[in-house]
Amino acid sequence: MSLTISAHTAQFATAPQIAPEDMPAIAAQGFSTVVNNRPDGEGGPDQPSSEAMAQAAQAAGLEYHYLPVISGQITPEQVARFATIVADAPGPVLAFCRSGARSTTIWRMGQ
Repeated sequence: MSLTISAHTAQFATAPQIAPEDMPAIAAQGFSTVVNNRPDGEGGPDQPSSEAMAQAAQAAGLEYHYLPVISGQITPEQVARFATIVADAPGPVLAFCRSGARSTTIWRMGQ
């Protein structure tokens, strides 16, 4: 596994696209929740589906949320939903998208 995780606080971090097989390592690093900010199919057929990611997260004991956002088109409702997910998480949250930038942006917008 070659995860590149950027910690923003003790409770929140971002990463570029992860794979279903990364979920056990994410849980082992102490995360409780994973948020997928990448729309299904954005990266073509090689991008894991949200359903596959959710199943892998659940199998690893992680909460999973699918909140797809498009760069430059993040809505106030999406920001509020993301902030609620992070605030209500039982432990540290890892959010991901293609590069990690959208996840960082939506988090910052909710601060």
